[in-house]
Amino acid sequence: MADGAYTPHPWNRDFAWQPATSSPAFLSAGQTDQFNRQGFFVMEDLLDADTIATVVAEIDAIEAETEAGLRQIEGERLMIAEAGAITFTPHLVARSNLLRQVAADPRIAAVCTDLVGPDVNLYWDQAVYKKPEKPRRFPWHQDNGYTFIEPQQYLTVWLALTDTTVENGCPWVAPGVHLHGTLAHAYVDPLGFECFEQCESAVAAPVPAGGAAVFSSLTPHLTGPNTTDEARRAYILQYAPAEAELLTGDPAQGPPTGRVPCNAPERQYPVARSGRPVTPDRI
Repeated sequence: MADGAYTPHPWNRDFAWQPATSSPAFLSAGQTDQFNRQGFFVMEDLLDADTIATVVAEIDAIEAETEAGLRQIEGERLMIAEAGAITFTPHLVARSNLLRQVAADPRIAAVCTDLVGPDVNLYWDQAVYKKPEKPRRFPWHQDNGYTFIEPQQYLTVWLALTDTTVENGCPWVAPGVHLHGTLAHAYVDPLGFECFEQCESAVAAPVPAGGAAVFSSLTPHLTGPNTTDEARRAYILQYAPAEAELLTGDPAQGPPTGRVPCNAPERQYPVARSGRPVTPDRI
């Protein structure tokens, strides 16, 4: 699809982008300006090497269970996850006190308060490991295209656990498209939901280990195939305003039929209140 030809999601009505503050407390004005204009920026040193090493060790052990489980299924595939290709291991904060603390790290909470607001909850967390056995791209999508949240704009911190390059499947983003709000998505088997096939203005966002690609839930993005010999490891952390709600129903059938607050205590806990980081309770 050529740039500029976008179809809105049926529930996306009268969307208006709410700019992040022009006077951030933690980020630079250049970072918030790029976020507002292009929908993303890269932080190369969000978390230190020691923290990343402990996160990798913690997630590797749990992700190994995910990979083993996929290999027990006929076809070694469950929805868009596939052994040797790509694994998704969600809700790690409900299984690990270490990851529960990392997801609320004050450095990440500071990014959230600059870009989301003073009162922020963790919305979603999952490890995504792209394996080298079956190279495959991930389609152009918005995070709010998978589950429709209001407010539509929340935040994704795509934390690189290994150096992430074009060769092993770094993110690519479609700059500026976030200003249109949530787009219509169609399911493409076996890749997942897709909002368009091509983007002429796509920008690669390689990220060193410990850094993060920070983008809006409305920023279309994909990851390319892993053509190296090692797994590409990422930990995806998403943050929403404390009052955010999940809309339920079938967009193809009409308006939403329900709203669910995004405040499940075991995995959608506060990370900031009144602009200050919050230490989560242990599980």
